[in-house]
Amino acid sequence: MRPAARRLVRSGYRGEVAPKSKNRGGARSPRTDARRAAAAKTAATGTAQLTAPAEDQAPSQDNKDEYYPGQRFGLPKRGPGSVSSMPRRFSALLIDWLLCMLIAYWLTHSQFWTIAVFAVEVYVLTALNGFTVGKRLVGIRTIAVDGGPVGFGWALVRTAILLTVIPPLLTDRDLRGLHDRAANTIVVRV
Repeated sequence: MRPAARRLVRSGYRGEVAPKSKNRGGARSPRTDARRAAAAKTAATGTAQLTAPAEDQAPSQDNKDEYYPGQRFGLPKRGPGSVSSMPRRFSALLIDWLLCMLIAYWLTHSQFWTIAVFAVEVYVLTALNGFTVGKRLVGIRTIAVDGGPVGFGWALVRTAILLTVIPPLLTDRDLRGLHDRAANTIVVRV
């Protein structure tokens, strides 16, 4: 019979480690004791706290449910002035897109101009009053974070990023897409 071959054992994220030594009487080697002492010293110095949030930032069980989108901007949780939900935004986008398709086809007898008509509609109407036709129908509005109108400069930035499609889908905890964060705006209910 062949003696059992020594093989390496995988252990979590550390990769390959040698199996325990089989000393008689269960004695550990001095090297193993040194490793355990170093691990205990590291744990005692607080290395484990590097991945845990600080005490002042740690959400308590009570505070976890209290945060809602728009809270840090002073917006209400529900009702007029609260942050708009994603289904309302998608509904407004669909209405605006269909309307722009009709206008482009009516003007040029081609749907290839839909994106240009959409860009002009969103830019001009957002800059002037924060509403597009679709947003007005579903009851939402784009405003600056400070509560004022968006303006032509920020509306241009917002529209240019909106036309790239993917950044508006990347939202933060206040449901602001990259286009809203870049233009310092937020979409609220009316």
